[in-house]
This record gives sequence, structure tokens and C-alpha cells, in this order.
Amino acid sequence: MSAAPVILFPQPAQSLSDFRCRNRQRVRWSEVDLQKVVFNAHYLNYVDIGMSEYWRQLAVPYEEGTQRLGGELFLKATQIEYHASARLDDVIDIGIRVTRLGNTSVQFEAGIFCPDRLLVSASMVYVFADGAQRPVPLPDAYRQMVQRYEAGEEVVEVRTGSWNVLGQEAMRLRMQVFVREQGIPEEIEADEFDVTSLHAVAINGLGMCVATGRMLPSANQESRADVMRIGRMAVARPLRGTQLGRQVLDALVDAARRQGKRQVELHAQCTAENFYRRAGFTVVGERYEEAGIPHVSMTRDL
Repeated sequence: MSAAPVILFPQPAQSLSDFRCRNRQRVRWSEVDLQKVVFNAHYLNYVDIGMSEYWRQLAVPYEEGTQRLGGELFLKATQIEYHASARLDDVIDIGIRVTRLGNTSVQFEAGIFCPDRLLVSASMVYVFADGAQRPVPLPDAYRQMVQRYEAGEEVVEVRTGSWNVLGQEAMRLRMQVFVREQGIPEEIEADEFDVTSLHAVAINGLGMCVATGRMLPSANQESRADVMRIGRMAVARPLRGTQLGRQVLDALVDAARRQGKRQVELHAQCTAENFYRRAGFTVVGERYEEAGIPHVSMTRDL
């Protein structure tokens, strides 16, 4: 049965503020002609950058997400209109939004601005198709994700709970990040503390865990009663920098606060030190190695 078309935005965008999905780029030397003006074909590259960002904004890693959807979006048609030119070293903003959901197709609108002046507007029609590139109906999960996102709603649900409830999805992500990506031995990654920890997961519209962490009492026996330890913080690689990790961290910190704890501590990989600093954590002691990776201890008073 064909789904009735859904019109999300009947009127063309007038400004960058009309787009929830935005991406900022600087014009590079390789993108301009002898007059230092962006060559017209590169605007389609900018639009494609915006399309990739749209998947990130939906909190969906593209490859794994399309596997769960059972198909991919294939570009069918593009219409582009040029209004003004971008030049070398200009900072441009790329806006992307879905304007129409058909039975098997999705229509996107793009706007490229510098700084607030509309340089290029474009319309793209994508068709959802299976592995043989045969058009098939858009999955309901995709429709719902897009409609929630364009309505300004949250794209993930952060849940806290036990290992029995959340462990399967959390471990899938942890294996991707810690074992396959960082090379940590599997026998170290999975330990006896999982079953007694409080876990937090961020679940996207496809039911995928895209960020996770856990909390348990401090290993320091003297402070065990009122200090909690956060660990196993992981975010899907394509989605880092999208605040998913912060949402999971905040959920665990809030849980410790509700339990009446006075402090939370963690062993941060040094590459993530600034992330935790922005969340109110401070460094305690010198750097050290853990599982072959440089770490630093950090704490936050509640």
C-alpha cells in the first residue's frame, strides 16, 4: 500500500535559520578558478557534505543505518540555482532539510549562505531502493526519524538501567569502539562489574545504541560510600562531536546526584580530556597508561 505524501515545508527556505541541519565550511584553494571564485560544480560537493551531516544529525551511522533500514537512498534528480558566488577563504554555511516524503522518494532542499546571503539553492530527489536498486517504500522508521527531527524533537532517547536490560546494545557498541577500533583485548573490555553497574545508552530512531557509559562505586575503599566511578564511555565513530557523549555523561552524573553522592570520578583517555573538562571535571594526578592507552584521572564534585 502506498503511503500518502507528507509535505514538511511547502515554501522555499528564506534564510539559514530555516534549516535545522547546518554545516560550516571554508572555501579551499582547490575549489576556486583563476579569479578565486568557486567553480560551479563544487557547490554540489558542498551539498553532498550537507547530506552527510544530515545523517549525523539523525544520529545514524550511514553504513550500519542503511543495513538496518534494508536499503539506501539513491540520487534521482538535482536542480540547482546560482544567486551569487563564494570566493577563496569565504566561510560558507550549508543548510539541508527534507521538504517532502513520498512513497519511495525523499525530497531535500539545500541552501548555501555566506554569511547570511543566499549563494545557491538546490533541490534533490532521492529514491529508496533495495540491494538490486529497485525502488521500495520508505521504511516507517526513517519517516518517523525525519519528521521528528524536522519538528525540532530529540533524535535519541537516553535510557539508564541494568546490564540485563541494556547490555546487548551497549556491548555491541563497546566492542566496535574499544576492541575493533582501539585494539583493547576483548577479555579486558568485558568484566565482572558490568552486571552490577548502572548503564546509560543513547538509542536512535532505528533502535541502535550510538553512545554508552556505565557507573559503579569507586574502587577506592575509603571513598566507596559517596563517590561513584564512570567508565566505558563510548560513542559511535561517525557521530563523535554531536553531543551524544555529553548526553550519556550527564545522565550518569545526574543519577549519582540523585543517589546523594558527593563526587564522581573517571579514568579519561587523554584524547578525551577536554571533553570532560567542558563537563566540569578536573584532572587529579599525573598521566598514566591503562590497556596501553594514555589516561588521566579526573573528578567532579556534585
